[in-house]
Amino acid sequence: MTDTLRPQPRPGVMDIAAYVPGKHGDASKGKVHKLSSNETPLGASPDALDAAAQVLSHAEFYPDGSATELRMAIAEVHGLNAQNILCSNGSDELLGFLAQTYLTAGDEGIFTEHGFLVYRIQILAAGGVPIVVEEKDERADVDAILAAVTERTRIVFLANPNNPTGTYLPFEDVRRLHAGLPKHVLLVLDAAYAEYVRRNDYESGMELVSASQNVVMTRTFSKIHGLAALRIGWMYAPAAIIDAVNRVRGPFNVNALAIAAGAAAIRDRNHVEEAVAYNEAWLPWVTDELTKIGLRVTPSVGNFVLVHFPQNGRSAEAADAYLTERGYILRRVAGYGFPNALRMTIGSEEANRGVVSALTEFMKI
Repeated sequence: MTDTLRPQPRPGVMDIAAYVPGKHGDASKGKVHKLSSNETPLGASPDALDAAAQVLSHAEFYPDGSATELRMAIAEVHGLNAQNILCSNGSDELLGFLAQTYLTAGDEGIFTEHGFLVYRIQILAAGGVPIVVEEKDERADVDAILAAVTERTRIVFLANPNNPTGTYLPFEDVRRLHAGLPKHVLLVLDAAYAEYVRRNDYESGMELVSASQNVVMTRTFSKIHGLAALRIGWMYAPAAIIDAVNRVRGPFNVNALAIAAGAAAIRDRNHVEEAVAYNEAWLPWVTDELTKIGLRVTPSVGNFVLVHFPQNGRSAEAADAYLTERGYILRRVAGYGFPNALRMTIGSEEANRGVVSALTEFMKI
């Protein structure tokens, strides 16, 4: 029976499992290395921090509701039309805007089995039906996605590269996926980790957006730019989609500090290249060292690795407890379909070497 003594959420809302972010360690027990949220060990660009500090002296003023300075900086760096860029309070907000704008009750939204958990949340929040598609070898399967499309499909979310696996689809596969979708189905390419990828067969999706009417690419400043605390996301999309989403977007969804810092950060190409070079050095080192001690590591193109543990008493749960006790905080990923794996961000040299040393000892227990 319906409870009439209090307001009731609409159908679907109570089916949502709230997103659980990467945990923090207990600093009272000593030094903690937080490697659970894919934050850059290099921090933010000094230019970005200076820009934010200057804005803070005028905190009484509302920000520019169109985030013009930020959109112009993004357009300048990437060679895009600023009119096709929309900025947000983190890229998660954009995923919600797109679901709200293009899904109605009963419409279906597709994502892959190890895809970002926020896709399910936003589909359900919009009244839609989440359709989960199996992956192949921990990578999105284009044929399986296309086979899942029905007359009720309205949106497809694809993280490329994917989190937490770190795998990616070559762009020819992305083009094949797009070509197989009906024209009215929106393809959302979530490229949060695009800056880290150094593969000749990878593209973030800008060209496909420019040539299509049903493709959107989302990006973030939380990862390589080191501005996670300011919550900055952006998307590149056809004019009609920008117009529609702008109608549901709050008028001041990006704060003034974020606008100024984001514009400075994206223009500081040296800082970005330093972050890329650092990751290119440590990602293979961490992968190789963990493999040497008997752990399976999913090949990653991001700034993190997915580490799989054997079943013979050395479980991910036990490893997580062992590492936490020593001040190394990794990410449990059971909610992503990996009950016996941990995701590790590529951190500082001290953190990387410390985790490898601790897991080496753990595997001997």
